[in-house]
Amino acid sequence: MARAKVKNLPDLSEHARPGQELVVKVTPNASRTCLVFNQGLLHALVTVPPEHGKANAAVTRLLARALGIAPSRISLLRGQSSRQKTFRVEAN
Repeated sequence: MARAKVKNLPDLSEHARPGQELVVKVTPNASRTCLVFNQGLLHALVTVPPEHGKANAAVTRLLARALGIAPSRISLLRGQSSRQKTFRVEAN
């Protein structure tokens, strides 16, 4: 399966500090993959289904691209099966 092409990601590089937590509202099975700010909350739309952690992995990769860091530096703290998730940026 090919990865979705993402255009116009917001620059989140100022949040790429170790220990920084990001609260993200996730919409799986969306028609496109993107990151947007909606009413002060970061909203991630991904095209993959929410099964077996696929949507969580897609959001992790999307956040990593926007933050300018490796996906291995992002961990999911809360919200494994919820739409509202909390991610943390880990140290190198």
